[in-house]
Amino acid sequence: MRCHEVDYEIIGDDLQMVEVELDPGETVIAEAGAMNYMETGIDFEAKMGDGSQADEGLLGKLFQVGKRVLTGESIFMTHFTNSGHGKSRVAFAAPYPGKIIAIDMGAIGGEIVCHKGAFLCAALGTAVSIALQKRLGAGFFGGEGFILQRLRGDGMAFMHAGGTVIEKELDGDTLRVDTGCIVGFTSGIDYDIQRAGGLKSMIFGGEGIFLATLSGHGRVWLQSMPFSRLADTILAHAPRQGGSSKGEGSAIGQFSTLFKG
Repeated sequence: MRCHEVDYEIIGDDLQMVEVELDPGETVIAEAGAMNYMETGIDFEAKMGDGSQADEGLLGKLFQVGKRVLTGESIFMTHFTNSGHGKSRVAFAAPYPGKIIAIDMGAIGGEIVCHKGAFLCAALGTAVSIALQKRLGAGFFGGEGFILQRLRGDGMAFMHAGGTVIEKELDGDTLRVDTGCIVGFTSGIDYDIQRAGGLKSMIFGGEGIFLATLSGHGRVWLQSMPFSRLADTILAHAPRQGGSSKGEGSAIGQFSTLFKG
């Protein structure tokens, strides 16, 4: 099934949304809860599966649902269809500060592997499935476990990532990356892990015990602020039970705690 051809506009800077323009009869699929607003003429329906196989049947849909459960995503995907007579728009927002990446799947070979949770929405016809890691080491220590998401199609797909996003082109060389900073990569990239230097560097270097290695020929998308790192930073500065907190580490903040209680 060829993907629907949709137009789009990415709006905003650090808290972005993507506005997708649909012609009559066109459909875009999205993760549950990603929709921000939609214009008159747009109808939506929660369905099992991504709709890329029109004749997959009930067993096929249940199989797709089982794979989505493994990735930790909702068992349903929402299909937004323009049922009107003119162009209409629907917008989807990223769930945390960062960037939305627009990818023309047909221009990159029709396949991309991304970390679970990166997929935001795509033109109908895009197959959203799982990609199991073949190496035990990459599965246990690669930051995303054994399971990544695989997108296949020839239309537009949209991913979201934390912080600033950079795209790199690998031509047979190797890139070593913090395991949480990988957003996605094309099918020509080989993904593995390696130790982060010697024992002293692993313990005191602050870069974790393992680094991801990306090698081969293709594109790689990286993020500067993984959501897990953002959450850890917020929790580290959140007020603790009893009203105490780390605050900003300033002398004023430490002095003020003397008068509490």
